Formats: sequence, structure tokens, C-alpha cells
Amino acid sequence: MKRFFCAILLASTLTCCLSLYSCTTPSKKYSDYTFDYFDTVTSVTGYAQSQDEFDQAFNRISDLLKEYHQLFTIYDRYDGINNLTTVNELSGGIHKPVKVDRKIIDMLLFSKDMYSKTNGRVNIAMGSVLSIWHEYRQNGIENPSTAKLPTMDELTEAAKHTDIEKLIIDEQASTVFLSDPEMLLDVGAIAKGYAVEQIAQTLIQSGITGYVLNVGGNVRAIGLRGDKTPWVAGIDDPNGTESSPYYATLALEDRSLVTSGSYQRYYTVNGKDYNHIIDPDTLMPAERYISVSILCESSAVADALSTALFCMSVEDGTAILDSFGDVEAMWVSPDGDIQYSKGFSKYIQGDNT
Repeated sequence: MKRFFCAILLASTLTCCLSLYSCTTPSKKYSDYTFDYFDTVTSVTGYAQSQDEFDQAFNRISDLLKEYHQLFTIYDRYDGINNLTTVNELSGGIHKPVKVDRKIIDMLLFSKDMYSKTNGRVNIAMGSVLSIWHEYRQNGIENPSTAKLPTMDELTEAAKHTDIEKLIIDEQASTVFLSDPEMLLDVGAIAKGYAVEQIAQTLIQSGITGYVLNVGGNVRAIGLRGDKTPWVAGIDDPNGTESSPYYATLALEDRSLVTSGSYQRYYTVNGKDYNHIIDPDTLMPAERYISVSILCESSAVADALSTALFCMSVEDGTAILDSFGDVEAMWVSPDGDIQYSKGFSKYIQGDNT
């Protein structure tokens, strides 16, 4: 899961009609929040003809978030639902094929595709390794005085069970099967962004525009604001000031912005911080950057790429971007140096360039 502090700056002049239904009166800006899904805060802001109209859209978004959260979680079980927690379960010491909702099948197929396109830098089959780091991180946060690192022997042994080819998906039967009994799925680098994009597409297909979703920092703009100007989002600077809190502010229209940061989730051992983004090559927290931000249309792609590029050089990351086409990135190194992909600066507002 990725989080960054993102400010959505909204104009108060409302002149256009953006709603679920045809209308002739100017729309108004409405906002609401939920804390219930994907272990984060979701904010929804949009332009509608009435509070009731906005509430209908917000409730629909919340219902979809709930559905995707319950399907994609690896931590909780829900009555009557086979989710990824179910897929990860052992029965008699082995995994068994689990019949799942088509939404899970589609997300896992997308994840396999992203594994291939990022040369393995985003691997949802790394759950055996990531679960070890999760346990040590949680213990370190709860008991800082006894915080410690997992041993390389632990990590290396767990890494033997991260072969994504052993994730067997039967589309016809709608089943998922892990053929390695010690393999676990962890979709934290993909699930939230994927869910946000699916929800955005549902709204678009329903004719809803003039909305922005911010699910724990996964920002997805749908159309323009009510005054026909782009939405504006800020990329948080953890060392920023009250007057200058962002590395950059960006104009968004029908685009997504996702940032992975080393400052977002971490714990401290012997005075050194260890973040939650684990490099699949070293099995250790990636240390190249403070943050990597991805700007593109799909929140699912942005979520996956922000993790992938965090674990590779700017040169290798640029090559990955070029293979995707209309995708931009911004890298911030520990010394504060900022690098942009070739098209990123055209989205920057003000004097941030």
C-alpha cells in the first residue's frame, strides 16, 4: 500500500453542469470521506446538481470500495466470500484451488502482466518475503527498543517460494491455485490502484464526470472541475515547510497520480529507518529514492510502476516508461535531487519546474 499526502486544491467558482443526469443549472462542489477500506482514508470530491445527487455517487463509490477491499485483502475473512485470504490458506499442508469472483481473476491477470512488463520488479508472489518484513516492522513499531531486522537466511529461504508461475489461474473454472505450499500472495503494490481504476471506469461508463478520488494517495481525476479547469494535486515533500509543502503541484484531467515514498511506512533499527518497499533482488528495503511518482491515465498502472521504479535506476526506469507510452515519472533522491521523465514537466503548475 502506498500513501502520500496529496492536497487537492478546488476552485469555488462553479459554472458548468457535471452530474449523473442532464441538467440546466450550475453544479456545486461536494466532498465526503470514508475510513473503512484498504486501511486508509478515501476522499471523494465532485460537482453535482444537489447534495442528494453527490451522495448517490459517493455511496456507489463506497460500495465498490467495500467490494474490492473484501475481495483483495490478504488479512481478513468475510462470510460467503472467497478472497485472497482464502487463496493463501493451507488445507492439510497444501493450497487448494479456490473458486473466486471474476474481479479477482482479472486483477491477478493484470498483476502477472505487470510482472512481465517490469522485469519482475512487481511480484505479487512475494508474500512469503513480505510477510516476514511485515511481522518485523509491526513488532518494531510496537516495541521500538527491541526492533530488529530479519536475517538474510530467513529472507533467502522465503524467496525460494516467490515463483509467479506457480500462481495457477483457471479462467474457465474461475479458480486460483498456488502450487507451492509455502507461497503466499501479497497484492499491496497493485490492489488499491487497481480498485481505484475499476471504480473510475464504472463512473465514466455511467456518464459521471467532474470527480476526483483520493484513496490513500492514489489520486484519480475524472474529467475537469466545475469551472472547466484541471484538478490540482501536490506531491508531498516530507521535509517541506508550511509555505512550501510540495515537491511539485500537478494539473490532472482524466489522469492518475501515485507516489511511493520511503517516508510513508517504515520502522527504525539502531537509528536507521527501513521502509516497506522491498527490492526483489536484494530482499531488503529499496534505498535509491525518497519517492517516485507516476502520472498516467490508469491508477492501476501508476500504482504498480511507482513500486517497480523505486527498485531500479532512473535509466532502467525510463526504459520501462518508454515501453508503456503515455506514462511520466518523477524521482527524488535522498540528497534532494529531482529528476523527471521527458514529459513530466508539462503537468507541473507554478514555478515548481
